[in-house]
Amino acid sequence: MAETSSPTRLPPLAVVAGVRTPFAKAFGALAAVPADQLGRVAVEAVLARAGLRPTDVGEVVFGNVAGPPEASNIGRVIALRSGIPRDRIAHTVNRNCASGMESVFSAWQILTEGRAELIVAGGTESLTNVPLLWNRRARAFFLDWSRAGFWRRLGLLTRVRPGFFRPVAALELGLTDPTCGLNMGQTAEVLAKEFGITREEQDRFALTSHQRAVAAWERGFFRDEVVPVPPTLTGGGEVSRDTGPRPNQSLEALAKLKPVFDRENGTLTPGNSSPITDGAAAVILAPAARLAGRQPLGFVRGYAVVGCDPRRMGLGPVYAIHRLLRGTGLRLADFDLVEINEAFAAQVLACRKAMASAAFARAELGDESPVGELDDERLNVNGGAIALGHPVGASGTRLIITLLRALRDRGLRRGLAAVCVGGGQGVAVWVETSLS
Repeated sequence: MAETSSPTRLPPLAVVAGVRTPFAKAFGALAAVPADQLGRVAVEAVLARAGLRPTDVGEVVFGNVAGPPEASNIGRVIALRSGIPRDRIAHTVNRNCASGMESVFSAWQILTEGRAELIVAGGTESLTNVPLLWNRRARAFFLDWSRAGFWRRLGLLTRVRPGFFRPVAALELGLTDPTCGLNMGQTAEVLAKEFGITREEQDRFALTSHQRAVAAWERGFFRDEVVPVPPTLTGGGEVSRDTGPRPNQSLEALAKLKPVFDRENGTLTPGNSSPITDGAAAVILAPAARLAGRQPLGFVRGYAVVGCDPRRMGLGPVYAIHRLLRGTGLRLADFDLVEINEAFAAQVLACRKAMASAAFARAELGDESPVGELDDERLNVNGGAIALGHPVGASGTRLIITLLRALRDRGLRRGLAAVCVGGGQGVAVWVETSLS
């Protein structure tokens, strides 16, 4: 059974406005833009969207996972680059894949205690720019070299080995859980086998994600959500659209891709997994009681954070949703739309099967009744991370923004967003477009 925290209910939090940059596949259109500059674009745009000035901001909280060495407290760097006064404090949070949600929760707590009246929160990630690391033998050699004089350096040259020049990808290390030894894709393979999820099911889910994301772009849904990154930052042209959604994606093309995490018996491919992505998102938050006539994008009403087995981290949303529902008295059927971050198709499909299973509820949740059935028509209606991308530190904020906008777009009220978290956690958030 998962370890759980109590669902958190604070006075309603108003999401005054929210925007994001385009999400671009790593090493592509946004490769030249560091994470702090992506964050700056989002913060400046969300302030403009709300008709606010940098001087109106009390604090800044940003989620980030990769931790750029040149901007260790990236929230502070983003705040200063955005023109927010130096006397307004800022900090960075990291709850892995839920960091963009954690920034909202941290801001909510600050607002509730009265430390600030208006906060910019969000998340940013440039996975392109995660550094390469020297292995330990190479590091020791280069340290010796830096301290040595001319004659000792001549001697050190005899110690040079080809392996010194084989760097370690920090991104690969970051996507591997050190406690269970599995990378995130391998944990999803565990769930595919446990829940009997076939390759075809995963590919069909991925195809739907692309079709919905493409349709949402074509009908203009994302036009007001996404703000462009200018050529002055990209070093090329303006980037104004997500680069992941594929208009011509097909089951035939997906079926040709080879498994990447278990090459012998696996079912997860680049096509049914979220791509490595660059991007940022930002929201303006204020206590609902202090809106002074403003019409916000929506409200955050409650959230739950849980812990679970790192080997089955993809089930985190199930535990978190169950905890949120049990603590609030709501049912899954009470939510008009649901967003579950699509780290992998297998992971979302496993969550759906687990939520519908009475046996899983008894064994894992200590409940006689299943969480509930989650039908296709309520889930990720504008596509998800398989198509849009998953810039880890920003995705949680993006889910909240997209969900509130989707509810408004359809004239609906109540939504639920959830994300699985590397390391074995899950987060669920309850949002509404209206308090009445």
